[in-house]
Amino acid sequence: MIFRSLLILSFFYSFSFSQESVSEFQKQKDEVIKLKQELTIFYNQKEKEYQEQKKELETLLSNIEKTKSEISKIKEDNLKLLNSITKGIQSKTSSIFNNIKPKIGASILNQMILDGKIEDVLDIIMTLNEKKVTSIMKYMSVENSAELTLMLKNYSNKAK
Repeated sequence: MIFRSLLILSFFYSFSFSQESVSEFQKQKDEVIKLKQELTIFYNQKEKEYQEQKKELETLLSNIEKTKSEISKIKEDNLKLLNSITKGIQSKTSSIFNNIKPKIGASILNQMILDGKIEDVLDIIMTLNEKKVTSIMKYMSVENSAELTLMLKNYSNKAK
């Protein structure tokens, strides 16, 4: 009988403990579900922010590429214009030197070389016809003629 009463007591005790355990388990389960919902909301919010930032960056990248191509086109147009102006100036300079007397042309070029503009003199010489260059160099100083001759030689070697 004692054994029976102990058994009954133990059964009730375990039943009450299991009821507490089940309710505790249910409580934990509810907390986990609530946490999961909060995490899902948080994740969805962060995903939305990410997508918005990604879209914003793609728009910026698109604008950068568009601006880059516009700049490239403007640069190309400016180079064409610069080449056109340079050719115009060279043709005018060439025309002027082809039409002036060789002695006057030589004195102008000698002065330019004295002013340190030998590269400009070389550019001018390159645009003139050979006969005019020869006649101008006759009147230039020997040092300047020699230096120009070396520069012309180096230029033709580079061109090869």
